[in-house]
Amino acid sequence: MEIDLGKLPFDLDFHPSDNLVAAGLITGQLCLYRYAAESTPQRLLEVNAHTESCRALRFVNEGRAVVTGSPDCSILATDIETGTTVVRLENSHGAAVNRIVNLTESTIASGDDEGCIKVWDTRQRSCCNSFSVHEEYISDMTFASDSMKLIGTSGDGTLSVCNLRSNKVQTRSEFSEDELLSVVIMKNGRKVICGTQTGTLLLYSWGFFKDCSDRFVDLSPNSVDALLKLDEDRVITGSENGIISLVGILPNRIIQPIAEHSEYPVERLAFSHDRKFLGSISHDQTLKLWDLEDLLQGSGNTMPNQSAASDSDSDGMDVDNSIPKPSKGTKRKNASKGQNLSSSNNFFADLD
Repeated sequence: MEIDLGKLPFDLDFHPSDNLVAAGLITGQLCLYRYAAESTPQRLLEVNAHTESCRALRFVNEGRAVVTGSPDCSILATDIETGTTVVRLENSHGAAVNRIVNLTESTIASGDDEGCIKVWDTRQRSCCNSFSVHEEYISDMTFASDSMKLIGTSGDGTLSVCNLRSNKVQTRSEFSEDELLSVVIMKNGRKVICGTQTGTLLLYSWGFFKDCSDRFVDLSPNSVDALLKLDEDRVITGSENGIISLVGILPNRIIQPIAEHSEYPVERLAFSHDRKFLGSISHDQTLKLWDLEDLLQGSGNTMPNQSAASDSDSDGMDVDNSIPKPSKGTKRKNASKGQNLSSSNNFFADLD
């Protein structure tokens, strides 16, 4: 299935329990579609969520609302039934919001263009923590639920680990020569995999994040903009050349290319709630829904499992503040900067 969005999309997310998919566009619009096998997707909603591009979005509140983030520094919650604004925080960050990810049922994290990560608690209806950990844009984040650690990657070439129990930055890697663009946790929490600007996959061992333990250099000469974990041994990659590939980790190998979205960069990848479809968006202004079973035929198909790192809080990680600042990255989307950081304690006050 293919959905012509008409404008460049920056992010997508699937409803947690229904056949709905949302996309955020460069125009600031939030679009919502209903899909079904062997039928044309139906657009249910199109709202002008932001004055600038809609860079990041996630379903929240059991799928009743979509939270979006923008270079206009606002974070917005939109009711998916009515399209009305539930609540808007005008200055959620001091810079453009570049990434939003779900953590638990009641928390999300957002990252901005100046390296700040914020955690929002939907039950306490507040921003519960802020980590100023990177010097460049936050490119991606993932969450290890067992240990309550938030892993972030940045255009400054570093990976960070924020401990949500102690509310501290637990460690940060040495600077890589590459911008880190995407991240997943694999091997039952023992490995963290990062996609980079040059197409190399960097493998970090859990608890030893100062430098990568392995590099997979044969994947692509193009940047790996999107990573999506299929299971503990395989990851789906989306590259700048539009190729979507199935890649094995330890042993590192390209199992097979599984799709070609277009000749343009794959911006994001996501699974539908039932893992029947793989969603991809690209600079060709389309959202494509791929039948996952068809894609994986002949590749030893097993459906993906959820996993998180299970380590103790005494894994010996610490923060090295002596590392010099890197040169500016190049992958960040163009955006205007925000002004002042305002109070965010009432963000979820009306999100019931």
